[in-house]
Amino acid sequence: MMGSLPAWLPIESTQATISIILLGAILSASIFADTIARRTRVPRISILMLVGIGIAFVQQVWIGNQNGDLLGGLSEPLIQVALVMVAFLLGSELKLDRLRNTGPLILIISLFVIIGGGLVVGGGLLVLGFPLVVAVSLAAISVATDPAAVSESVRENGKSGLLPRILLGIVAIDDGWGIVVFGLSMAVLGWLVGGDGQQALLHAFWEMGGAIVIGTAIGLPAAWLTGRLRPGEPTQVEAIAIILLLTGLSSLLGVSALLASMVAGSLVANLSHHHTRSFREIEHIEWPFLVFFFVLSGASIDLYKVDDAILLTIAYLSLRLAGRVLGGHLAVTVSRARHESLPRNIGLALTPQAGVAIGMALLAAERFPEFSNTILPVVVASTIIFELIGPVLVKRVLH
Repeated sequence: MMGSLPAWLPIESTQATISIILLGAILSASIFADTIARRTRVPRISILMLVGIGIAFVQQVWIGNQNGDLLGGLSEPLIQVALVMVAFLLGSELKLDRLRNTGPLILIISLFVIIGGGLVVGGGLLVLGFPLVVAVSLAAISVATDPAAVSESVRENGKSGLLPRILLGIVAIDDGWGIVVFGLSMAVLGWLVGGDGQQALLHAFWEMGGAIVIGTAIGLPAAWLTGRLRPGEPTQVEAIAIILLLTGLSSLLGVSALLASMVAGSLVANLSHHHTRSFREIEHIEWPFLVFFFVLSGASIDLYKVDDAILLTIAYLSLRLAGRVLGGHLAVTVSRARHESLPRNIGLALTPQAGVAIGMALLAAERFPEFSNTILPVVVASTIIFELIGPVLVKRVLH
């Protein structure tokens, strides 16, 4: 079609030009998502995910470009930056004075939800007759929660108090637990199936230990340096610099960017007593990146794999929901005497599942390629469903 245009027209279609136009279109779609969300009370996160799934449908089914990247390699960095921003802000919630009051409660609820949920998913799948590798892998993957969806739903709700703080605290450490559980699970499976448990265990230790080192190396100087210039643009530059360094170094060294960002955010929050502007500056620029995250996450889903392993997907969805509800119910029951205001269905607010779970599924598929066509479709399909209904459940628990 471009060849039929007059030669004097200075029109040039490059991937960079198309990517810029698509970024503008995605941000424009978020404006309509805000409007629909206000009029229908449907969470805007769910609407943005549907926009992304619609893009995936057009690209994969209508155009037939199943393996193409929407933004020509730009999607993954934008998703990573958005997750790092969320993790950094969640790390700022882990202040020592606040943890003295709510820390034990956060620890109790997160452990009950993780252990209870993992046992329900793994045990349930084994009872239903699914292979050991599939059952253990999905049980470990089920631990991960999408911090972006939960934190944005809490912020969108606008409520303050114990319950929002508890939810933000749980998702701030949830992925840390998830990495531990997944790493140990892969080590055990590698030892049982292929005898490479030592290598898997070392990989898990590197991913966690390296993340703590990176987070500390960036967080300590940032706590002292940031906010000492005048308010305004310099502080915003400092905040963006922290996010980009955390994203790039974590990716370069193969460590958990989420854990590194939470460590850095916690250090800055606890040690930079002279200011809190860095967090405000990140909050000011966070939403456009979250728009990219949710839309591009939906657009990156392979729709041709969603209908594979339908029975396993239904079983995983049901067991993960049951495990979250049961774990949250037991945790609140144990701590009920001191915290009467916590709802027993708090586990429902921890159902969103996104990038971390898909990343774990890719690692599991790489480790056990004979089960890749079983594990990946289940995690992809469940991610779509949990990202759509998760924010609704978060709002329900908060109300």
